[in-house]
Amino acid sequence: MKEKFDKIQSTCIPIAIDNNNTDNIIPARYLAFTTRDPKFYGDAFMHDLRYDANNEPIADFVMNKPEFCEAPRKGVHEIIVGGKNWGSGSSREHAAWAIAGYGVRVVISSSFADIHRNNLLNCFVLPVIVSEAFQQELFATIEKDANALVTVDVPNQTVRNEATGSEEHFELNSYKKYCLMNGYDDIDYLLSKKAEIEAFENKQ
Repeated sequence: MKEKFDKIQSTCIPIAIDNNNTDNIIPARYLAFTTRDPKFYGDAFMHDLRYDANNEPIADFVMNKPEFCEAPRKGVHEIIVGGKNWGSGSSREHAAWAIAGYGVRVVISSSFADIHRNNLLNCFVLPVIVSEAFQQELFATIEKDANALVTVDVPNQTVRNEATGSEEHFELNSYKKYCLMNGYDDIDYLLSKKAEIEAFENKQ
């Protein structure tokens, strides 16, 4: 969903799985579908860890726990705190579609697989890389209080644990930052420069 990014303050879903690969994020059988319905892919997010063979929720999986099972909405569970090397494995774009379709706007981890990180940005999900110490502090804070808030400030490129006051700076490509803050995909960006492009062409 193309929604402008500014400051995002939200509770978080802690998915403390290192090397959480794209097959976990969305099983391969969903790759055969051609729909781009966000809800379809959102429902498939982490499906085989969320549900058993009878499609019944697995009670001890974090996303099914009462404090985290509510669907993301403004200020609630818009942020995932994930384990290191988030999005490893195959380069399937569907994994980013699933995260976006579930309603998540930010994934925080100490490291991401490069292709998955780029896919997230293209799907208007911000991947935030923090130190392992900060990542572990976030997990500890959320374990203590599921209602703990984290603030991601895109203009200033900072992430803050509101419970402790700890804050870190994160890197973000200037072009992607501009697009996120304006709600632009690559085509929207080109269209925003239409007058300048036409003026340049007319000079040639």
